[in-house]
Amino acid sequence: MKKELLLGNHAITRGLYEAGVEVVSSYPGTPSSEITMNCAAYKGTGMYAEWAPNEKVAMEVAIGASIAGARAFSGMKHVGLNVAADPLYTASYSGVNGGLVFAVADDSGMHSSQNEQDSRNHAIGAKVPMLEPSDSKECLEYTKLAFDLSEEFDTPVLIHMTTRTCHSQGIVELNERKVKDKGEYKKNLQKYVMMPLFARAKHVLVEERLEKLIAYSESSPLNKVEINEKAEIGIITSGVAYQYAKDALGDNASYLKLGIVHPLPVKLIEDFAAKVKKLYVVEELDPVIETHCRAIGLNPIGKMPNGKHAPVFSLLGEYSQNIIKEAILGVKPSFKDFPEAIPVRPPVLCAGCSHRGVFTVLNKLGVVVSGDIGCYTLAATPPLSAMDFQICMGAGISMAHGFVKARPDYAGKTVGLMGDSTFVHNGITSLIDIAYNRSNTLTLLLDNRTTGMTGGQNHPGNGLDIYSDPAPAVDFEALVKAIGISKVKTLSPDNLTEIESILKEYLALEEPAVIIFRKPCALTKGAVLNAPLSCNADKCTGCKLCMKVGCPALTMRDKKAVVNKTLCVGCGVCSQLCKFDAFS
Repeated sequence: MKKELLLGNHAITRGLYEAGVEVVSSYPGTPSSEITMNCAAYKGTGMYAEWAPNEKVAMEVAIGASIAGARAFSGMKHVGLNVAADPLYTASYSGVNGGLVFAVADDSGMHSSQNEQDSRNHAIGAKVPMLEPSDSKECLEYTKLAFDLSEEFDTPVLIHMTTRTCHSQGIVELNERKVKDKGEYKKNLQKYVMMPLFARAKHVLVEERLEKLIAYSESSPLNKVEINEKAEIGIITSGVAYQYAKDALGDNASYLKLGIVHPLPVKLIEDFAAKVKKLYVVEELDPVIETHCRAIGLNPIGKMPNGKHAPVFSLLGEYSQNIIKEAILGVKPSFKDFPEAIPVRPPVLCAGCSHRGVFTVLNKLGVVVSGDIGCYTLAATPPLSAMDFQICMGAGISMAHGFVKARPDYAGKTVGLMGDSTFVHNGITSLIDIAYNRSNTLTLLLDNRTTGMTGGQNHPGNGLDIYSDPAPAVDFEALVKAIGISKVKTLSPDNLTEIESILKEYLALEEPAVIIFRKPCALTKGAVLNAPLSCNADKCTGCKLCMKVGCPALTMRDKKAVVNKTLCVGCGVCSQLCKFDAFS
């Protein structure tokens, strides 16, 4: 069979194809985005893929396809599973017809996320099985097996990924696609209509299913025991932590690698523990496996005090070989110092970012800015410093509403903002709340025609589908008016004078209002870029006013502004700030 080097995410995509999946629906979220993005490459093979407005909708699409008898999938990052938790917990009761699998990618270390939650807790809460691959080969294999388990046990199945398994590469073996016969659709109220009368009976089946899954977990080939006879140390682990432990400890330990992280086996763990003198649990984030070990009477060393040993592992961040080696063997890593200090590289908006002009003016006006998840979060830090608070997707608008309701004196001094993809994802209902409750709040919609932060995916607002084929686009202006907000204006974010004038005008209104700033992201295909600017050193006084926009194409050299022409796209924000006409 043919072999390829694939990212973990791409290996899952290949597993979907080989498993005969017919419907894929997701919302992009790093580190999970490539799973569904890569599904577009299989267009015409019988595997349909789409971007949905949000994770809840995506999961519901997959559930509907499963009820129809097709194998179906939805992928998301950890905070996306929060959005989709409502259908997940009830789909656990209703079960499946065609195999139903969801991949959730946790972001240990918060490389691109606002929190560091452990999605294994959702598997426990929803009472559904969860598999955890440790490399690309297992990503493909576990995905295919997940659909078999889903149909065998009549349950949705979760695949637990982390940033490292998503974005590391490994060799996988490719096989042919096999499509399951959907059979005839049959109406079944007791199974698929989760009203209390039917749901009570289904809960009984869920608990019985969990017992069967525990029995399966005891003998499943996904849970592997590796005994090194001379080793006194035993490691219980899963996922990428297994790879770290193997690299760090090698033959100095025996291993119980858990490919099924919920439900966890009992006898298998007890038998393994009996074969070692010192038992450790190595797992990132929450002590899920460790807590299970305590519940069955074992006393491993891990994240919690065990009476004899203090915790050796942190509840925070991702692990590494060095962390594990130091915690278990006491071997501290040695590093060579660089001969000079490494310069700080704070995250900034890209050169030519369509949001830079808006935030430059917001900073100047000194208004309270309720922010949202997206590229524009980077405007929170100096030098723009143009954001006051930010929680989750869709909250930028609703938090502004709550802030002004609690502090009426800040009406006319507060804006809520979010991007176009985020608005479709979870912001429309927030704006409905503002209109319905007559909030004196100004909403800014930063429409850069893409899902920017996660890699430039299409969405229902930009007129292109996952295959980049033309699709109906949400008319934001018409939608805002349909909600009940009459004051809405659309303009380009390029002209700082116009931005300031319109912002002041709309802030002075005593009613809900919306300003849409529309300009394609500079990194998207088809974006119109201007010639790079130059700075005339004779005219530049070194006042550094241009540096306040935080553009990575601008630096100071010999007390003069210098433009990096490789980065500059000629957006002109710096030239509008310069009082000495130094830029051309």
